[in-house]
Amino acid sequence: MTHATQLPPHMRRNGFDPVKELSQARDEQGVIRVDMPFGGPAAYLVCRHEDVRRVLSDPARFSSALTPFPGADQVDAEERVKMRAGQLIGFDPPEHTRLRRMLTPEFTVQRMRRLEPRITEIVQTALDDVERAGKPADLMAHFALPVPSLVICELLGVPYADRASFQERSVRLLDLSLPMDRRVAAQREDRAYMAELVKRAQADPGEDMLGMLVREHGDELSTDELVGVAGLLLLAGHETTSNMLGLGTLALLRDPDQLALLREDPARAEPAVEELLRWLSILQALPPRTTTTEVEIAGQTIPAGSLVICSIPAANRDPAFIDDPDTLDLTRGAAGHVAFGHGVHHCLGAPLARMEMRIAFPALLRRFPGLALAEPYEEGDFRAFSIVYGLHTLRVTW
Repeated sequence: MTHATQLPPHMRRNGFDPVKELSQARDEQGVIRVDMPFGGPAAYLVCRHEDVRRVLSDPARFSSALTPFPGADQVDAEERVKMRAGQLIGFDPPEHTRLRRMLTPEFTVQRMRRLEPRITEIVQTALDDVERAGKPADLMAHFALPVPSLVICELLGVPYADRASFQERSVRLLDLSLPMDRRVAAQREDRAYMAELVKRAQADPGEDMLGMLVREHGDELSTDELVGVAGLLLLAGHETTSNMLGLGTLALLRDPDQLALLREDPARAEPAVEELLRWLSILQALPPRTTTTEVEIAGQTIPAGSLVICSIPAANRDPAFIDDPDTLDLTRGAAGHVAFGHGVHHCLGAPLARMEMRIAFPALLRRFPGLALAEPYEEGDFRAFSIVYGLHTLRVTW
């Protein structure tokens, strides 16, 4: 079992906040060396907002394709190729561009607006479930996790009845406290599951996204690529938004003035979501890049062939980026944050995630105006070892 003290500073939190060591690294050095939580050579951790954007904007010098994925050393060459296939985050242009252009039309703001009535319906059904569960209810189990899970299942073409198994695998994949062989096993199980769904879609493509990819791009995408793309969308589509909904609700309940702003004026939802994305920064760090040449960041020379990690929490709380960064202020909107990344790997599902949160937060506060924590904040069930920060449970009353 990994212990919290063994996690590098960019993987540690003090409640909502990055640990002091990470903030100091940003303010004093800008770049520090850190050990990788899954072993291997030490990496350079980039902490400042401007430098993070620079790294993410330059795939030619900071390559995703050259970076081995966690657990790559535990599988043979043939399996490594299969595991990497279709994983957009593991490629650089032009291969990344080829894969992404097939998906981009499905995630436009215009396309997402068509989903708004269905998402609103899903949110209301989840709120009904919270009410039926009675006080105290676990908001993660009845609201935060079901909403994005059902949305991505319907969009992608994954049976919602399978949610318990794919949610459990996702938790294992992201949990750094587990031995690498268990995380690799979760990857294999996930691929086997997605391979079966792809096989069905190839035999009888439906109107969902998997069916669309088979019909419109079946001659451009290999079966392994279809499996990889679908698996990535399923993981990213429910893990990130569910933890934003849970952690965001906890943040609002801890700050009654900010909660009142949103409850009394649902029109504030759009800037509120941006500020919560910035302030919470649930993605601890983006996947590492590998330098293709010697580079200089924050006055430090980084050799070619080095691993570089971008700290999202440190960058989004950089005082050079935004005034009073450690204060949650729903009125400011926080344009320019890097919670969804930046550059060619900017989150494809950002419009969908924003819409889900813009609908869900005000609806929750309208339905339960007396919403309150059922347990002390100090007893919060945080996902301390997860790559995607959040909560295991969030017990509330009203």
